[in-house]
Amino acid sequence: MGVYDAVLFDFDGVLSDSEPIHWEAWRDTLVPAGIVLDWQAYQNHCIGIADLKLLYYFASLAPRKIDSESLRSLYDVKRARFREILAQRDPVPKEVVSLIASLATRRLGVVTSSSRTEVTLSLERSGIHPFLRVLVCGEDVANHKPHPDPYLLAAKKIGAKSPLVVEDSESGVLSARAAGFEVLRINGPWELREALGKALT
Repeated sequence: MGVYDAVLFDFDGVLSDSEPIHWEAWRDTLVPAGIVLDWQAYQNHCIGIADLKLLYYFASLAPRKIDSESLRSLYDVKRARFREILAQRDPVPKEVVSLIASLATRRLGVVTSSSRTEVTLSLERSGIHPFLRVLVCGEDVANHKPHPDPYLLAAKKIGAKSPLVVEDSESGVLSARAAGFEVLRINGPWELREALGKALT
């Protein structure tokens, strides 16, 4: 890996161990529609995908044939349930917060497919938000990961030409590579300090 002029982080699964919370929120929200979403299915098909695009997958799980559009109203229900669960937990590990603070002299950003309201809540509560120079969320682009648009937009806003992207999902990795950026892939926030330390030295 080379010299980088910025570091762009995915949020869920990289800075925050929040994927289980997203899963719980969707699992609870889908129950009235008769849709069963287990953790394994969520891991295999939902991580790194924008919420509204997940509706197509959820429709395929329905016990009877339904149109994905009929599930659109559940999106706001899910977001409300997510905030309820999040209020009881702090998914951003303290070691991640201290790591981001130690990188304060670098240009840092977050690029996520999640909504701004969901992400900002965690960023502000953890204390990470002041260290970020850019935040690109799901509503900021028409084409989500694995398209390059989210990372291209973040790089443009932050003024970076050769950022290092840190991702945990296949769609995120494909997005960053399509944008022409190098990618550091990790399995969760517990790997971030060691992996990023090696990449930046």
